[in-house]
Amino acid sequence: MRFMIIVKATKDTEAGVMPSEQLLTEMGKFNEELVKAGVMLAGEGLHPSSKGARVRFSGGKRTVIDGPFAETKELLAGFWLWQVKSKEEAIEWVKRCPNPHNEETEVEIRQVFEAEDFGAELTPELREQEERLRAQIATKQK
Repeated sequence: MRFMIIVKATKDTEAGVMPSEQLLTEMGKFNEELVKAGVMLAGEGLHPSSKGARVRFSGGKRTVIDGPFAETKELLAGFWLWQVKSKEEAIEWVKRCPNPHNEETEVEIRQVFEAEDFGAELTPELREQEERLRAQIATKQK
């Protein structure tokens, strides 16, 4: 099972305050543990929303909204993508994680959909397309 581990933004991350050397060191050690255990597939920090944009869809209309965005509690500061056996395993790994901010923080855990989750709506042709695209992505990442 794959899970996205979502680190929520804070006023500091939105202000562009960079993590301390100590936190970077602690996170580096934690990431090494994840890689050695075969859990970590990806993980990155994100720039503040002031450098981002949103695209709002309304029927056929697209509206671009430039950051920053007001609701910090709804924003992301970073993420990991993990391969684990269960949600419980993902929870145990998150509990071992250094606090990503120097304040009270929440880290969200969300399961990633797999092809089999879509049932009959994912036709054999769509499954083949999905597999082909994943193979192309894997080739480009090497």
